Amino acid sequence: MKASRLRRVFSFWPPFLFAGIRVTQISDDFRYARVELRMRWYNRNYVGTHFGGSLFSMTDPFWMILMLRRLGPDYLVWDQAGEIQFLKPGKGTVVAEFRLDDAVVDEVRGAAAGGEKVLRWFEVDVRNAEGEVVARVRKQLYVRRKRDRPAGPA
Repeated sequence: MKASRLRRVFSFWPPFLFAGIRVTQISDDFRYARVELRMRWYNRNYVGTHFGGSLFSMTDPFWMILMLRRLGPDYLVWDQAGEIQFLKPGKGTVVAEFRLDDAVVDEVRGAAAGGEKVLRWFEVDVRNAEGEVVARVRKQLYVRRKRDRPAGPA
């Protein structure tokens, strides 16, 4: 699936649609993604700031998708773990930008070349309109080269 189509699919994906999360950009080469969350009555918490679950959700699939698309079909990529640190009350529109460098992809590809699993942490900041960090999210990816499957009956 092309990046532009995937971005449109995310616009109607219920977990994003009903949380007010909007994917504004995914680069054609899957090196970059930008996601925003606008403050709405339905995604505020008790004290009037962004619901923490929405802040985490807006970052959830992107490291996995970017890495999977960059490595190609010979690799398994899964989210292994995740954590979020809330640093400042989130108000207004907040943004997360994901950048996956070639060097990191090459490092992971090399580490997984022999078929062993690779666990690697990735971090993204969620920023408000002033550029201040509202939350820091870490995701650990599990990456492994797919095992050769024996040929089945012809």
